[in-house]
Amino acid sequence: MCSWLCTLPGYAQNSFEEEHTAVALRMIGHRILLNSNDSVSRVLPIKKSFDHYRIEFETEFEFVPEELVATVNEVAQEAGLNKSYIVEVEECVTGDVVYSFEMSEPDQTEMAPCLSRALPKSCYSLVFKFTGLGEPIAANHNDHNGVSAETRSSTGQFGYIPIGLLVLITSALLYFLFKSRQKSKANPNLIRLGESQFDKRNTRLLIDQKSIELSSKEGDLLLLLYYAANKTVERERILNTIWGDNGDYVGRTLDVFISKLRKKLEADSKVKIVNIRGIGYKLVLDV
Repeated sequence: MCSWLCTLPGYAQNSFEEEHTAVALRMIGHRILLNSNDSVSRVLPIKKSFDHYRIEFETEFEFVPEELVATVNEVAQEAGLNKSYIVEVEECVTGDVVYSFEMSEPDQTEMAPCLSRALPKSCYSLVFKFTGLGEPIAANHNDHNGVSAETRSSTGQFGYIPIGLLVLITSALLYFLFKSRQKSKANPNLIRLGESQFDKRNTRLLIDQKSIELSSKEGDLLLLLYYAANKTVERERILNTIWGDNGDYVGRTLDVFISKLRKKLEADSKVKIVNIRGIGYKLVLDV
């Protein structure tokens, strides 16, 4: 439900612009999947952080940078988005930026390297950063009494705003600004897993104010299962992704690591690693 803040000048407009941007970004994600011959998988809800938007996908896909750049620019132009932006393609498990490009105003110069070099099928997400300065603020001209035209117009229609209401509005705006800044400072390396958190940088679990250390392989395995949460990940894919295809693992290595992870996660009743017989494993999150 929208609070009284929705009645403040500019609030509804900003909310609409954010929703419009999210819809345009979902269209970008949809066309990227179509380019990879996938018309079934979903584009996940757009995530907005302090200075960027993130497009995430339900499934893996492969892409050619040239097609990706053309798709993003075409939809951005159709939707009337800010024409200055940077797009980074991140690999889900490692968080590495595997490709990026930039579009800038006013002459629409484009920095897009390695356009024809196809990237393999994998789990990717797109980070979309707007770099333009936005619309200029209209000049605030004063009339002969020293009162701005905007102020005179608004107060002439509604009367002067009571001091108490101004204090209330200012306090509310400062509160939401403070909360927004707090949110922007949230640790991006912490991933919520049920009642626990996974610190992917320090490869440790935080459960009931306890810290449980994971090995690097355990951390990679947990990340791989997390990015495909509630979906089965095949044994062959897990082994190739975590241990590579050079034969350095033995037959029961994966089962041993799954057993270790289960033991370390057993304190969190909302997280389970399920064995899908003959196929692979699934991380089940009860949210």
